[in-house]
Amino acid sequence: MSLHHTHEEGALTWKILIAMVLGGIAGIAFGPKVIGLGLAGKLFIQLIKVMAVPLVFFSILDALITAKLSWAGARKLGLVVAINTTIALTIGLTLSNVVQPGAYFERSVASIEGVQPPKVDAIDLGTIVSSLVPTSIVAPFADNNVISVVLLSLLLGTALRHHLTAGKADYELIQAERLIRTILSVWTSGLMLLVRLVPFAVFCVTARTIGEYGFEPFKGLSLYIALAITGMLIQIVLVYPLWIRWVGGIPLRDFIKLAKKPIVYAFGTNSSLATLPLTLEALDALKVQKSSSRLGACVGTNLNNDGIVLYEAMAVLFVAQAFGFHLTLEQQLLAACLSLVAAIGVAGVPEAGIVSLSLVLTAVGLPLEVVPLLLTVDWIVARMRSVTNVLSDMAVSIGIDGLSKSNS
Repeated sequence: MSLHHTHEEGALTWKILIAMVLGGIAGIAFGPKVIGLGLAGKLFIQLIKVMAVPLVFFSILDALITAKLSWAGARKLGLVVAINTTIALTIGLTLSNVVQPGAYFERSVASIEGVQPPKVDAIDLGTIVSSLVPTSIVAPFADNNVISVVLLSLLLGTALRHHLTAGKADYELIQAERLIRTILSVWTSGLMLLVRLVPFAVFCVTARTIGEYGFEPFKGLSLYIALAITGMLIQIVLVYPLWIRWVGGIPLRDFIKLAKKPIVYAFGTNSSLATLPLTLEALDALKVQKSSSRLGACVGTNLNNDGIVLYEAMAVLFVAQAFGFHLTLEQQLLAACLSLVAAIGVAGVPEAGIVSLSLVLTAVGLPLEVVPLLLTVDWIVARMRSVTNVLSDMAVSIGIDGLSKSNS
């Protein structure tokens, strides 16, 4: 990495942090007058997500036709994801049962004028599974349905790889391979140009949130927020280093240095999907094989939702405690399983955590009245979720890479 590139990363980091501070000041100073700024930030993040979905498609295609991929890699992906997810759910359920933050919640602050929970339907596994199979080639890209895009890329990439490795690689197929690599390179460059505008988007979103809600929601939810962030920090500090240092063999100091940019970017944009280009860039700089980084960060990105499932495990219990409901261990485990399904089903959707939470609450029969209040503070918890999800993508990729090298 060049000195110029390092200075550029540091400048972006400081610009994002300064933009968040200035956005908070603007929100306090002008109040509801700056609510309109939220639209600019929302449209910018939406643009990045639109650009990021094709990146997933072409990255997987490129990985399938250029890298060594096998069922062994898929098994490693499943193993690492299963371990991380199980630990995340255990942390969330344990903290919520021991501390019981909902017992300290004052329901009198649960009504904030103008805030409405997202409209949701009950979870239907058949509907979710059906939605994963695209109705056309264009539909997954038009709907930003990342899982459908992954399925399409796996199907087309496998077919192309078969022809290239079976001695059927005629001139047209070779040209197609070159075209995919060219598109991937150009698309990545375009996303990198958008990265420079991130501080502006962060300023707009922060100003809008503080201007509309202020700091009132924190009074009744301070313990909930602190506990949710603590749970994610435990996952980050205790779990991921095991994959990074002991399985991947990467010094933590080197990892932190190169992961800083995607971490700050994820915190600022509140999107692990929008951070994907920087995640892949950091993994490349860490010398992780492209086959492992594409498998963990692109193919597995919809499975690496540790931040969402940990948060939802805690949030479901918080709502139950706040309304005086007692959930048995079996009911808690059911809610945890539903959280996994819902997180996959809404991955890539704005405010995915709060939407999937509403799906789970509806499915287990808990009231949605508290969701509006959770929505007002979700902007800070959600950013921690995005950071956790990005680090999960990186840890899974490094874990797969380390396991592959140890077996070679």
